[in-house]
Amino acid sequence: MPAPKPRPPVTGPQGRPAARPTLPADLILTLDRAWPGSLSRQLADQLRGAVRGGLLEPGQRLPSTRALAASLGVGRNVVFEAFEHLLAEGYLSGRDRSGTFVAPDLPDGTQAAQAARPAPATGARWLQRPVPEPLIEAPSPAGTLEFRVGQTDTAALEGSGWRRVWREAALTALPGDYGDPAGDPALREAVAAYLKRARGFACRADDVIITGGAVQGVNLIAQATLQPGDHVAFEEPGYRLARQIFQEAGARIVPLPVDDDGLSLEPLLTARPAHAPILLYTTPSHQFPLGVRLSVARRLALLDWAQTHDALILEDDYDSEFRYGASPLPSLASLDTGGNVVYLGTFSKVLAPSVRVGYVVAPRPLRERLLRIKSKADFHTSWPVQRALALMITDGHLERHIRRMRKTYAARRAALSEALHTADGHARLMGLEAGLHAHLELAPHLNAARVTGLARAQGVTVPSLSPYYLNAPDRNGLLLGYGGLSLPDLRRGAAVLVRAIEQASRE
Repeated sequence: MPAPKPRPPVTGPQGRPAARPTLPADLILTLDRAWPGSLSRQLADQLRGAVRGGLLEPGQRLPSTRALAASLGVGRNVVFEAFEHLLAEGYLSGRDRSGTFVAPDLPDGTQAAQAARPAPATGARWLQRPVPEPLIEAPSPAGTLEFRVGQTDTAALEGSGWRRVWREAALTALPGDYGDPAGDPALREAVAAYLKRARGFACRADDVIITGGAVQGVNLIAQATLQPGDHVAFEEPGYRLARQIFQEAGARIVPLPVDDDGLSLEPLLTARPAHAPILLYTTPSHQFPLGVRLSVARRLALLDWAQTHDALILEDDYDSEFRYGASPLPSLASLDTGGNVVYLGTFSKVLAPSVRVGYVVAPRPLRERLLRIKSKADFHTSWPVQRALALMITDGHLERHIRRMRKTYAARRAALSEALHTADGHARLMGLEAGLHAHLELAPHLNAARVTGLARAQGVTVPSLSPYYLNAPDRNGLLLGYGGLSLPDLRRGAAVLVRAIEQASRE
């Protein structure tokens, strides 16, 4: 009698032997011999419940009858009978020489309840506090060209020492304890030295707090300084997420209009004492979203106002590294002599938003309050990320990367300006001196919503300026983020935008 042919091994991707199937770690099978029913019926009931509850997914391969029987400490026939029962019910399916699988289509049209946790009643006492919707833009359809604000060119990181510093960070032994809430000392030293070189801002490592991005920094400052009813001065239009954070802290927003020289101080100088802001938020290097720069005269006047009224200025210097043909203006923090400025920076624009690391430089009394709050929020930022960023700064990779990207973004800015020049008379491109986005101011006769709708119909998404206002908009415009777009995409998107403007102007 010829010997039986051996079964071919089950293979996975690239022809490698497939991993031996196992049950999910959170699926616990227990068989009770004192139970009046049979062991096979118990096993069938538990496997059926796992399929219906989503612990076993459609198409998932089960362990062999021999392996499952050994793990449960029962005879192989117990597992075989349970499988046979579920095969007959349609919960399992068998494939010749391949094993037993959860059926791809469950009986009675039911589907596995993926992550089907019970939902609490909407009237639960602990769900009564209203929570505003996050200000996150919905993703555009696949294939859409987006002038999305805040995007960077991450592909350029490949040649900037990025992988090298991560390799070195990975080879460094991890600390065995929780880190300092203020951040890793090496990164704080590197940030302080970098700010002195790049922004002329002399600060010490002890003044720096590493955060999980600029948004966490704003949250910490709001918690440390504001009480419900306090007035906060805010640029109009301005960074919506920061404004929402202050509003959720109970602050009353005092809008400050923005012109070509930055925010106007007039509402501050004429405010009644009872309405005097305790805090002022500003983006002086590249006003968000209009892109203008706060003049030196207004910077000095703003500092004088803060000292006179004992107010705090929150300087968000979010993309000061990128300047194009314009001389750098001093940061408010570098001009401050009274301890009235807290400085906020981020690696999101110089590297990528996904890095999620920023920093706050605060006067000592405020710094101590911020640390107490941060230690209860996340205790400290991820140490490996901090280590890699510290190496990137101290080894010079960061500043070399910034110099390269300044040239790259300058070329994209020039291409955008050239492609939009045919829209002259209908639109004016502003905010080109710095940053990664520009403001396209539309002529009064154009409807911004109509222009964006026409562009969207041709596969190009352009954000409107109006959502960045607290009150009724006094400018009619669009925002053009160019940091994450290639030159061909920029030109193509700008051509679509010009056609949309021309069509809207004829209507």
